[in-house]
Amino acid sequence: FMALADVDITKTPFEVGPTIHYTMGGLKVDAYSCATNVPGLFAAGECAAGLHGANRLGGNSLSDILVFGKRAGDGALEFIQGNEGMPRIDEGEVQAEIQRVLAPVGKEDGENPYAIHERLQEIMADHAGISRTGSDLEKGLELILELKERSRNMVAPGSRVFNPGWHTVQDVSNMITLSEAIVRGAIERKESRGAQWRLDFPDELEELGKVNFVHKLEDGEVKTYTSPVPEMPKELKELFELGAAPGVAKSGKKE
Repeated sequence: FMALADVDITKTPFEVGPTIHYTMGGLKVDAYSCATNVPGLFAAGECAAGLHGANRLGGNSLSDILVFGKRAGDGALEFIQGNEGMPRIDEGEVQAEIQRVLAPVGKEDGENPYAIHERLQEIMADHAGISRTGSDLEKGLELILELKERSRNMVAPGSRVFNPGWHTVQDVSNMITLSEAIVRGAIERKESRGAQWRLDFPDELEELGKVNFVHKLEDGEVKTYTSPVPEMPKELKELFELGAAPGVAKSGKKE
């Protein structure tokens, strides 16, 4: 507090509020190569989904990165070795993306990205917090969609040289997309499971434990689908059964 806010907490009260700790969802990847559905894109760690399920143990991050970081690296190397030459990219798509990214730069009239960011924080804290209800989530989604429209007119006065506002425009756009996906998934999951606490659906439902909610961007809009949870591979199932067997120690040896 002294270093970052010049507040002496031995003399001055300070505010504490909940914030996001870890995103249990993320990019859908192949378990062995960490490949996504985008050719050449590999993901591991917190940005990738599927490893932790509905909650995450505090010490899992390091082992997650070590194991799946290696798998992603190996997968990327195999992809490169299996492809001859550089991939072809449509020049029209490249120019369209350049125009999209540069559009806010130098504009004076429009939405302040920092104000949009602050409003998004308020919406998520009020409507998608630690405990949720369907009505709160529906209201939150309505407000996010309104903010999404406003965000299309964000501006970043100044040049491209060291312009934090320009970077914030990109960050906030992605945050809004992620927030919309989180809320849409929370609305569809009408149960309580792991970090999803629905006050209107307090029980964990067996049938909902068999599906994930997958979000896709289609024409710039977030669409939500259900996807069956893959069956546990045989080699992992055997490990679980071994650990649960009576008279078997954690080492796997008979006591």
